[in-house]
Amino acid sequence: MRRLLVPLFASLALASVAAAGTPLRLMTYNIRLHVDSDGVNAWPYRKAWVVAQVEWLHPDLFGMQEVLPGQKSDLIAALPGYRFFGGGRDDGKDKGEASPLAYDPQRFDFVEGGLFWLSPTPERPSKGWDAALPRIATWARLRVRGTREDVLAINTHWDHVGDIARREAAAQMVRWIGANARHCEHVLYLGDFNSGIDTPQMRALLASPLGLRNARAVTKTPPFGPPGTFNDFQTAPRDDIAIDHVLVGRDVDVERYAVFTQVIDGRVPSDHFPVLVDVTLGTCR
Repeated sequence: MRRLLVPLFASLALASVAAAGTPLRLMTYNIRLHVDSDGVNAWPYRKAWVVAQVEWLHPDLFGMQEVLPGQKSDLIAALPGYRFFGGGRDDGKDKGEASPLAYDPQRFDFVEGGLFWLSPTPERPSKGWDAALPRIATWARLRVRGTREDVLAINTHWDHVGDIARREAAAQMVRWIGANARHCEHVLYLGDFNSGIDTPQMRALLASPLGLRNARAVTKTPPFGPPGTFNDFQTAPRDDIAIDHVLVGRDVDVERYAVFTQVIDGRVPSDHFPVLVDVTLGTCR
């Protein structure tokens, strides 16, 4: 009888976990590109802090912005438990700032991925509309290991100057996700949008038929940390407007949301604070 009951209880436990949904931890983090003019805040003096944050917070999936090739190499070497995907905005490969996605291979299998430019010519390196710089979106289709659940993750960095470029980027992303998201695929859209949540471009994203929702607005527990995410290398946000966001599809439940404001010896690891979100992948609706 005992031999029969043990596998039965194990099966019931697995069924209970499956019914509750798959938990995932997500993060978006603008790590600030390496420029010598940052002085004591230049990348060599803070890269160990960024790495330690990732290791301690241990997201299953995260997106970073402003990642130059040397920084990406540092992260890959220091975080062997993650796989990084995504090229630079100058050539789609090894040149310029990247907005890579990183994932824990113990949680995900990589299915496919790519990169495109936020512009009228997304298939080639280009600046869009009134943007000051080329801007990209990196995407990956991942399968949660041991399941049939697929995630479509997108990481982006919108322009910091062009109002038209940000509005057009929102419209472009609505079209792209609408055309590429598969039935019952969990959509996760991360990034530095250089836009408050109440701007026209963010409202357009959230009001679209995609059903995207702002993780901070729908978290089941009260948001932790300040509302602002850009700190300009100060120990507190410059204002109370978040420009770094995690947007989730309608079949993703947000359990917890935090802006992680770690201060080390009176300094911070980046000029943005990372946004950390715990979610549960729900059933397809």
